[in-house]
Amino acid sequence: MIGAMEKVLAVILGGGKGTRLYPLTRERSKPAVPLGGKYRLVDIPISNCINSGISRILVLTQFNSASLNRHIARTYRFSQFTNGFVEILAAEQTPENPDWFQGTADAVRQNFRHLKSTHATTILILSGDHLYRMDYAKFIAYHESFGNDITVSVTAIPPDEASEFGLLKVDEDGRVIEFREKPTGAALEEMRVDTTRFGLAPEEAAKRPYLASMGIYVFKMDVLESLLRDTSRVDFGKEVIPHALETHRVGAYLFNGYWEDIGTISAFFRANIELTDVLPRFNFFDMSAPIYTRPRFLPGTKVRNAQIINSIINEGCIINEATIRRSIVGIRSRIEGGTHFDHVLMMGADEYETVDELQQNRAAGRPDIGVGKFCTIRNAILDKGVRIGNNVRLLNESGVKEADGPNYFIRDGIIIIPKEAVIPDNTTI
Repeated sequence: MIGAMEKVLAVILGGGKGTRLYPLTRERSKPAVPLGGKYRLVDIPISNCINSGISRILVLTQFNSASLNRHIARTYRFSQFTNGFVEILAAEQTPENPDWFQGTADAVRQNFRHLKSTHATTILILSGDHLYRMDYAKFIAYHESFGNDITVSVTAIPPDEASEFGLLKVDEDGRVIEFREKPTGAALEEMRVDTTRFGLAPEEAAKRPYLASMGIYVFKMDVLESLLRDTSRVDFGKEVIPHALETHRVGAYLFNGYWEDIGTISAFFRANIELTDVLPRFNFFDMSAPIYTRPRFLPGTKVRNAQIINSIINEGCIINEATIRRSIVGIRSRIEGGTHFDHVLMMGADEYETVDELQQNRAAGRPDIGVGKFCTIRNAILDKGVRIGNNVRLLNESGVKEADGPNYFIRDGIIIIPKEAVIPDNTTI
């Protein structure tokens, strides 16, 4: 199947400003947001591509792409004896396209000359903020076996989630006959389908009677080129795909594995914490299709008299006499004695502080990078390089849903300490 993938080009959409993931996207693009304490969101679709035999990959970005550029340059280097590459295409203004990307389709349109230069015949469009493991080779083989011009990957979802997605209806041949973006009320009811036709058991089909677009598409290159000629259609889901139903054969491919759109703070936090489950729905330990990231050659984590319960501790950490429950501790994290974590995502740090820097912190009255002594932190995200002093309480005991404060944010009831923020001793949030 690897040979069959030689004419496939994967295009990963980096997304817009990432306002729903703010402040995690304040200084980075969505694909560069850390995941699981050591990965980046972009590692998911890139790893899926590599595991599927697809080695020609473009990543389209527009906002805060510097850290993403560094990550990809340091991580994905294919052999000089292959045609493989992972390249960033940042938005650029040209005489033909003086504006920034206006939507997913417009981003591809503005970079289409780069797609054409690869001489690919099949274009795989992916999103940079989903968590899932998928064999794209099977997806593309399905697309080709039905002779589709376009194939949309879909997942069966329950009624309480259906209005958040673009929904599809298909005929007996698996051809998409209707597409509606986030319908509600009667329009939503009209989009119910019998998902047993896609292999779901009757009981499961009754629970999940809607087909939601995953924002993953396969196009024939010439079909994509023709559809993008109309510059008034700037988004795949809202405009290009619905229009294509009238003129092209559009198929639906059911993906029945774990898939999570982690484009919001609550979804992102939940997906990370669920990785600590005894049997997580997304399993990083599945070496049949590994998830790749930058090799860092860090020392093993050092734990002294700590209690760690249902948690993930990444490499290069120092944990002294702390209690960590259902949390993820990212690379190079330091947690001091008497501190309690409960449902905490700590992203870690990009570097260690030297002995001289630690002494300078003392002289300046500044906390070290990491978490100090006797802190209690619950339902929180600690971004990279944060400095949290001693006796800090991050609990949101009043149950605030949304708030902005000095060096902290609350989104969906979750406390977020942004990148490199400083929380002084004895602070309570």
